[in-house]
Amino acid sequence: MTQTFDIAIVGGGMVGASLAVALAPLGLKVALIEAIPYDSASQPSFDERTTALSNGSCRILQTLGVWTQVEAQASPIRKIHVSDQGRFGFARIDAAEQNLTAMGYVVPNRALGTALWSRVAECANVEVNCPAEVVRIERGERAVLEIGGASGKARIDARLVVAADGAHSAVRSAFGVDAQSRDYEQTAIITTVLPQRFHDHVAYERFTGSGPLALLPLEGGRCTLVMTLSRATAESAMAWSDSEFLAEAQRRFGFRLGRFLKVGRRVPYPLSLTRAERTSAERCVIVGNAAQGLHPVAGMGFNLGLRDIASVAELIAEHRHEPYFDPGASSLLAEYDAWRAADRAGVIAFTDGLVRMFASPSSVVRRLRNIGLLAFDLLPPAKAAMSRLSAGGGARVPKLARGVALQ
Repeated sequence: MTQTFDIAIVGGGMVGASLAVALAPLGLKVALIEAIPYDSASQPSFDERTTALSNGSCRILQTLGVWTQVEAQASPIRKIHVSDQGRFGFARIDAAEQNLTAMGYVVPNRALGTALWSRVAECANVEVNCPAEVVRIERGERAVLEIGGASGKARIDARLVVAADGAHSAVRSAFGVDAQSRDYEQTAIITTVLPQRFHDHVAYERFTGSGPLALLPLEGGRCTLVMTLSRATAESAMAWSDSEFLAEAQRRFGFRLGRFLKVGRRVPYPLSLTRAERTSAERCVIVGNAAQGLHPVAGMGFNLGLRDIASVAELIAEHRHEPYFDPGASSLLAEYDAWRAADRAGVIAFTDGLVRMFASPSSVVRRLRNIGLLAFDLLPPAKAAMSRLSAGGGARVPKLARGVALQ
């Protein structure tokens, strides 16, 4: 038997689940398809990692009714400190100077997964298929998805399919959209550390010869450590003792927070840039990592994905009262493409440019970036621009990011 839906979302990670919640008030019939339960130890979207949320992203989650369940475990970022190992240049951004309570918040992914899926469970018009995988897609006037799960096979007929299934998106490929990929030949080792001194809610981004190192404030004085290494070094680092690993992290970061006293479980993540050639195809819209998988430098990936889903949900809300409304109409998808183009291109260029610039061995580039950090630290307009980015600023800010509910 074939079930008919307005929209089928493939991928129930942070981006896909957020879209399901965003669409819930619109009275449309939505299917959410996810292969791995959110509370499973093998669910990659909700593992030991943390996510740095911009103020605009926090506002989206507030408007969706998710933030109240996450807030108790969210640690504010009051200041940001950026430095270049071996150079005297650095830059600082203080939320108070920008009249902000915080530049953003750091949230454990597991907490965010629990909150999102709790909200999904409350959405009467969202049918969850989990665990279930899409095994076949038939493209035509409508899209038909064949899914396989614990209860056997089923068919879903949808007017719009949302590819939210990650950087290696099978749905994106099934709809004929290619993606360019560039391997950074780096691995991020992510863990938690306990420093000797309290972090004072400062987020540190330190660029080293092998890649950026980030230290993000967590509740209880702990910090998330993201240490980027070459593939070979990362492989060795996973076998180091805790004391050896902490010594290397200390060497790269320095002693701004005193000594690192403890380290948690280390998890490696290979890094690459993946960029879909288009953000839509006939009867399909592409969001989150399926549209662009970014290097974690500056922590912009999920924030960009949230703006993807806030934009597509808003367009659907705007058009749904029209006669013969079709959420997969080519005109609506063209609007989505046009809306997301500048934000997407800008963030991709910014993150990729940072990786390239700080990885350059050129002494001229090293001097220029050192001067650039000093200039940034002295220029209020540059800091104001960063605070606007934190608030989700851009040519058109989605309603959800402005605290306006969709209906």
